[in-house]
Amino acid sequence: MTSRTGSAPRIDLHAHSTASDGTLTPAGLVGAAFDAGLDVLAITDHDTTAGWAPAVGALRPGLRLVRGAELSCRWSGAQPAVPLHLLAYLFDPDHPELVAELARVRAAREERGERMVGLLRADGIDVNWPDILAGAGGGTVGRPHIAQALIRAGLVDSVREAFGPDWLGERYRLPKEDIDVFRAVRLVREAGGVPVFAHPRATRRGRVVPDELIAELAAAGLAGLETDHEDHSPAEREHVRALAAELGLLVTGSSDFHGTHKTVQLGAFSTSVEAYERIVAEGVTEVASG
Repeated sequence: MTSRTGSAPRIDLHAHSTASDGTLTPAGLVGAAFDAGLDVLAITDHDTTAGWAPAVGALRPGLRLVRGAELSCRWSGAQPAVPLHLLAYLFDPDHPELVAELARVRAAREERGERMVGLLRADGIDVNWPDILAGAGGGTVGRPHIAQALIRAGLVDSVREAFGPDWLGERYRLPKEDIDVFRAVRLVREAGGVPVFAHPRATRRGRVVPDELIAELAAAGLAGLETDHEDHSPAEREHVRALAAELGLLVTGSSDFHGTHKTVQLGAFSTSVEAYERIVAEGVTEVASG
């Protein structure tokens, strides 16, 4: 694989658009990736493939698009259950069981968001659910959309502050009806896709799962671990890298770009050509090229 800029290929396999909780439209995300000098971009909105078609339609020469999604999952081996995210690449978007499960999760997300807003309003906090829905623009509703309402109301200064324990990180946070992670891995594989565990060791986000679970997921079909991510410390990156080597899993690096909802920029971390080619070889959906 050659780079369109003449340098080492830059491959970012985790980015969000307005189809979920990013601030750039799918077409805008593709344009930003081109301007950033990326060679490969993955669009991985939460629990939806709605951004795929407009992203493909906006491709520019030399830029490749990996179509994917970030699945909201849970592991019930601890109480309360541990939330985690699974990146799914190059799967069949029409696989009936996976389509139904993603629709269920999106509906549960919306119901949860409305309940969280109800909790805020019960405490006299002036946020409005119809305005938050409008701000999501038809995308999958998430906590970042509520965070933006808190920012507009002058109650917090940033999404990071809104995600703190006094707000959406704890006091007003409610659990989601996520997919059991083993079921998610199975569904992605049955849909011809490639499942990669997103930021598996990011303790700054909260609880993480034990290495033994990751070994069980690898036996069940997990393909890789997202190693290089802004929420991993250097020590956590090395731990994940060593675990992946031990289990024979591929490793990825990516920005987890959300536009202005986060400070990280596209291309902040890159995936190796070898890992990218393994994903392409295993997926049922072809990579789109400009």
